[in-house]
Amino acid sequence: MSNQDQQPADALINTTDGLAYWESIAPDVNGMLGGFPHISKVDIQGSKNFLAKLGVGAKKRKVERALEGGAGIGRVTTGLLLDGIAQQVDVIEPIQKFTDELKGKTGVGKVWNMGLEQWEMQDGGERYDLIWIQWCVGHLTDHQLVSFLERCKAALDVEKGGFIVVKENNSTSGKDDFDEVDSSVTREDATFRRIFKEAKLKLVQVELQKGFQSSGLLPVRMYALKPE
Repeated sequence: MSNQDQQPADALINTTDGLAYWESIAPDVNGMLGGFPHISKVDIQGSKNFLAKLGVGAKKRKVERALEGGAGIGRVTTGLLLDGIAQQVDVIEPIQKFTDELKGKTGVGKVWNMGLEQWEMQDGGERYDLIWIQWCVGHLTDHQLVSFLERCKAALDVEKGGFIVVKENNSTSGKDDFDEVDSSVTREDATFRRIFKEAKLKLVQVELQKGFQSSGLLPVRMYALKPE
């Protein structure tokens, strides 16, 4: 058995390697979606449907302020969040070339060019009605992810019913899997649920993304979370 097999998958994550991978990726939808640009429309629609069930968007309530973690080029910021979901969106994204096109765009607020593990709200900072985190937390260790979610929880506007959505691939191998290509981990559903519990977040809705099966992709789940 190799040392890699003996270690927890998240112990193998190397932030420098992960950043180097994304710096080598083109700032376009094909790059963001790993060569599967055709799934973007289905992905966005699935997210809109999920939020509608939570009373947001789809001619229902439009939130005042949202935050996207791991925003990349803003595919979700512009295609989902600023399309009838939120009036303003702040973004966290460590790769500056990805966010260059977002700066100054109508509806885009603060842009933090830093990793999720480095981000934290300043005292007196804005509170968010919605925090959207998609296809990025595989670059955080379990401990870092718990800590990040705790900071997200503290940044929610709970008086307005603020909530967090995590949308991520789920491993089907019976364990969390490490990917050497981009130095990330694909977690099992059970691992996500344990992490949410550790961060003292309760699941208010969970749903499998539909329409990806024909592309041979891993299952993708959306988790809506609120403070316990």
